[in-house]
Amino acid sequence: MKLADKPEKFSERLATLTPGFSGADLANLINESALHAARTKKSQVASDDLEYAIERVIAGPEKKTNVLSPDERRVVAYHESGHAIVGWMLKHTDALLKVTRLPRTIQAVGFAQYTPVDKKLYSPEEILDRMCMALGGRVAESLTFNRITTGAQNDLEKVTKMANSQIQQFGFNDTVGLVSFEQDGGVRPFSKRLHAVMDREARLLISKSYNITEELLKEHKDNLRIMAEALLEKETLNYDDVERLLGPPPHGKKHLVSPVDYENELKRQAELGKSNGA
Repeated sequence: MKLADKPEKFSERLATLTPGFSGADLANLINESALHAARTKKSQVASDDLEYAIERVIAGPEKKTNVLSPDERRVVAYHESGHAIVGWMLKHTDALLKVTRLPRTIQAVGFAQYTPVDKKLYSPEEILDRMCMALGGRVAESLTFNRITTGAQNDLEKVTKMANSQIQQFGFNDTVGLVSFEQDGGVRPFSKRLHAVMDREARLLISKSYNITEELLKEHKDNLRIMAEALLEKETLNYDDVERLLGPPPHGKKHLVSPVDYENELKRQAELGKSNGA
């Protein structure tokens, strides 16, 4: 592969943007970047070709038809900025890698890419922050335009699932208690009365998340405007762009995956293996 610079110049950024990718996924991504470079009549693959390929693999290609109107682009910019700012300001959220207002074939409007933390256990506080981040787009629309759109459908599905899981599966709700019901689509193992209680508690939890999100975005309304206008101008913002606009995250810089992490993990596994062997 002919690159515009040494491979070392691209490797760390590529590792940061592709957590969880297999070798085959990476090979597909590199091939896609080469095709993009060829389509734009380049003789070498540059960083923008690699980042385009990552976005295409993760979210699908940019929509070339059904171009958004100026009003819709503005709504999308504020919607995506709402997600990003809430995630930026809260403690228990993933690190923002990039946010774009460009529509994709899989995502109806823009999308944001995050580096997920590799963990299996979550506290109620951590899930609450994630619910707030998911509601950031809907709240940003409401505060900015005094109206809402259908753009938050996928976000609401995520929030509903997180709320119901806490109540029906994780035993996080004092009213329902320490019970866990599998969601297998079969016969419900609980009464209609308990179902009504769980439904009410889920709505209360979602309402609590919405109120927290609304207060946060009211507090950072100027930042919301600054970021949305920058997104309208540049189309895509990465972590460094957002940090320049908003300042560093109040709870410290979010963890980004890098090759050093893999090296440290390999060393840890090797030491563990020696210890077990002894």
